[in-house]
Amino acid sequence: MKAAAETFRQNPKLKVETVLTELAVGEALVSMLDENGSPEIVERAKIVPPRSQVGAITADQRKQIISSSVLAGHYENVVDRESAYEKLQARAGEKAQTTDAPPVAVSAAAPEGGKGSLLAEALGTVTAAFQPTVGPRGAIHDSLATSMTKSAMRAASSQIGRQLVRGILGGILGGSSRRR
Repeated sequence: MKAAAETFRQNPKLKVETVLTELAVGEALVSMLDENGSPEIVERAKIVPPRSQVGAITADQRKQIISSSVLAGHYENVVDRESAYEKLQARAGEKAQTTDAPPVAVSAAAPEGGKGSLLAEALGTVTAAFQPTVGPRGAIHDSLATSMTKSAMRAASSQIGRQLVRGILGGILGGSSRRR
């Protein structure tokens, strides 16, 4: 008991060693932390037993608890707001409408019906390679042809940049260091 009593911050109003032996059912010695995290002096406290029951509550108990709640009546109203998914789908649809180019029209005077449709199919495939696509979240992605052009331009510009740097450094440093 003495070891347990020494762990508390002493309260001059009570003798902890004596109180430990006198505690009744539902009583405890309690020490809280202050705002700095330091323990405050020990106090004698009564512990309130939990109000519980074994098993589920009845329908009448549930109604009584809900009606006495501060939030009673607030969550009973059903609200169907527009979800983020619905907003993104609408935005993607708008972007798809604004980025769609008019389809390529084949002249009405095609010499043969089979060749005209073949030509229209070929032109449709070629024009599809140049049209941007709209992703599932509404982002506009480059077309295949644009991606290939950008890649080729990056490769060419990096090659030209390397040659320029080699030429400038070669001129400044006086040529190659391999000659001996």
